[in-house]
Amino acid sequence: MEGFIEQVVKRDKTAKSLAIKIISVVLLFVIPLTFVFLARFISFYLSLVGFFIFIGGIYVVWWIFTSQRVEYEYSVNIDTLDIAKVISLRRRKRMLSIEIKDIEMLEFGDKNIADMHFRKVYPAAKNINDTENNVYAVFTEQAYGKCLLVFNPNEEILNAMKPHMKRELVVKIFYKKDRT
Repeated sequence: MEGFIEQVVKRDKTAKSLAIKIISVVLLFVIPLTFVFLARFISFYLSLVGFFIFIGGIYVVWWIFTSQRVEYEYSVNIDTLDIAKVISLRRRKRMLSIEIKDIEMLEFGDKNIADMHFRKVYPAAKNINDTENNVYAVFTEQAYGKCLLVFNPNEEILNAMKPHMKRELVVKIFYKKDRT
């Protein structure tokens, strides 16, 4: 299957992103109210500063809330797997581009990956903690050495990768035979 295949995966909401949102809203009110409180003792102008900080803070909180929406875009272009991180549909950051033939290991679940050590990990999965549904790809980069990619490709992406994978991986993944 030659050509260009693409998949978009939205990252799940995590406790960390919820904590960031709560802290930003709390700070939105605490900082301006501190200036208004200090205005009673120092100068009336501090209450105006607090008001302008509140107005600017509304924009900052909106920016923080929308920056928590992250999507990963997987694309297979002939023999290359490209992964990009799209933040709130306003910024696209290219995470990784590897040739599919360079993938040494492709595992469904982390049972074989858990004991290995990697110099760099590329988290591009819907939920990084969902070890059973994630796919783990091990490859070697010239700059970092042994690296790990955690992602959630659909069948279409896997089928587009199939002609360019190593034969052992194809047999193991698509024909469910483990030749060890």
